[in-house]
Amino acid sequence: MSALATEQADFVNALNTELDSFLDRQRDLVSGISEDVAPLLDSIATLVSGGKRMRALLAYWGFRAAGGEAGSSAAVQAGVALELFQGAALIHDDIIDRSATRRGRPSVHQAFADRHAVERWQLDPVRFGDAAGILTGDMCLSFSEEAFSAVGTPTAFGTTARTIFNRMRAEVMAGQYLDILEEVAGPQRTVTGAAARARTVLRFKSAKYSTEHPLALGAAIAGAPELLLDELARFSLPLGEAFQLRDDVLGVFGDPDTTGKPAGDDLREGKRTLLVAFLRELGTQEQVALLESRLGQDSITDDDVASIREALLESGALAAVESEITALGTASHAALEELPIPELAREALRQLGESAVKRQA
Repeated sequence: MSALATEQADFVNALNTELDSFLDRQRDLVSGISEDVAPLLDSIATLVSGGKRMRALLAYWGFRAAGGEAGSSAAVQAGVALELFQGAALIHDDIIDRSATRRGRPSVHQAFADRHAVERWQLDPVRFGDAAGILTGDMCLSFSEEAFSAVGTPTAFGTTARTIFNRMRAEVMAGQYLDILEEVAGPQRTVTGAAARARTVLRFKSAKYSTEHPLALGAAIAGAPELLLDELARFSLPLGEAFQLRDDVLGVFGDPDTTGKPAGDDLREGKRTLLVAFLRELGTQEQVALLESRLGQDSITDDDVASIREALLESGALAAVESEITALGTASHAALEELPIPELAREALRQLGESAVKRQA
């Protein structure tokens, strides 16, 4: 095993151990309130046990790029905070999008609704599932703050890392709102502004918190100057945008066995992604009419999804998005090569960047 692979594996193992330990302590706390609360912790633990740890790894290699020591507990603790923040975002996102599955398993709110049905409890199982899911997501978000504060002095009030962390959370919430706003208001808004609005959503809802902010957090905790943070952003922001565009493509064309989501899930949810914006710009009148009549409708069928996919291909909308992914990936790679960082960190970031853009799930 290479030095890079060994160091990365050691970090992931330390991250997993600390994350499990943190959640065990929280389970003991809430179980002291009532054993009935334990399923909230179990739901969080199940959700954060999976995933590729991309955000935590970016934070770690940002830390190392800025001169931080290998195996630092501060980098591990920051990774735990980011994984918990990601967990909270996924829980709430699935409720907003009415997604029944996540990573091939029932989403958190769906699992609570299923339990309601199995136990034959009173009142509406869907309402119970949504309420329990919201509370679980809130709990996970509060845990993220607790874990981040535990890093200590580097994340205290007024530090660069604290400023980045606070901005990240605010931007995600704002981006999420813009996303749901576009779902309902988008059809009445101008076609010419649709692509710009889609780019704003993908940048603030996902791109920045997926890559730019995690990388900057790790670097800031290690004491990186503003100049290095700016240079890191020139690599990480286009990478994050390419990552989200790839996610949008997979949300329509991905294999459910690989993505863990139903085929065409974004079309069923009514997502007004850049793919959709390009179809509105490039498609025929008939293709656009089909899109607007079926996108996000409860009655959308598998045949409708297949027809919209075909329109995305024939209109050139998919090709246009793939072109943007390629351009963003190229810009990110070029910025990475110019970064004044250790070669080990550069190679780690190169591998993370390639896997983010070329992924299939």
